[in-house]
Amino acid sequence: MGSETPKQFLPLKGEPILFHTIRSFQLALPEAEIVLVLPQAEMARWQVMAFDTPFQSIKTVAGGAQRFDSVKAGLELVEEGIVGIHDAVRPLVSQTCIQNVFKLAAEKGSAIPVVELKDSLRELSGAQSQAKNRADFCLVQTPQCFEVTKLKEAYQQSYQANFTDDASVFEAAGNTIKLVAGNTENIKITTPTDLVVAEALMV
Repeated sequence: MGSETPKQFLPLKGEPILFHTIRSFQLALPEAEIVLVLPQAEMARWQVMAFDTPFQSIKTVAGGAQRFDSVKAGLELVEEGIVGIHDAVRPLVSQTCIQNVFKLAAEKGSAIPVVELKDSLRELSGAQSQAKNRADFCLVQTPQCFEVTKLKEAYQQSYQANFTDDASVFEAAGNTIKLVAGNTENIKITTPTDLVVAEALMV
């Protein structure tokens, strides 16, 4: 992003991105408890930012070196039911998407939102590449939802480099992943361009 401020704290429509993200879940699932995982070094920033806002009572926990470690730390505060893990920098997730993912996970034990590819796809192999049928692939979003006991069991595995999200951890433990339609606006803000796009989408 080219900023000293962590992405989740950057302003979007006058508020930190993280505020928008949390609010999306509070509106979609008013009874859900939210656990915020942050780098230890950013805890003080959050406390100042959230002071005297509706977010100041949210439980927080320090994360780790990898996403894997951070999710594992957050799971320590979740005891039962369905847990959803969401990227802080995906503030445009729709309430419908959130509700549908949690609903399917409650029925099937897991659910992740996906969207179809719009661009052509090529597989790289050294200096060569080969066209692939984009209909055989999809883009994965968050929140990713699971029955918490099974997800905790999956997180007892040792970290692997191919654990890029929670579904990959869950699947590596022998579980199956169910898919549900995501929303295309649910972009992950990682570059300045993404921030401009998010601003435009929030009209």
